[in-house]
Amino acid sequence: MSHHELDARRLLCPMPVIRTQNLVATLAAGDTVDVFCTDHGALNDIPAWCRINGHQVLATRREGYDVVVKLKVGGEL
Repeated sequence: MSHHELDARRLLCPMPVIRTQNLVATLAAGDTVDVFCTDHGALNDIPAWCRINGHQVLATRREGYDVVVKLKVGGEL
């Protein structure tokens, strides 16, 4: 298992989700990703994408102007 960070700052919907999807497609089950966004809609969009695709949201938080979604890659890719 490994940890990754994705910089999706300054991207508007749907790009943070698309970039997350593209990265997750290259990862193994159990890997974790912190997605950094400035589009606050990502707080809803990325967790919804995770539910649909079998991934787990571990945490969401705000850091200044950024929102961060931490997810764990599921086994059903």
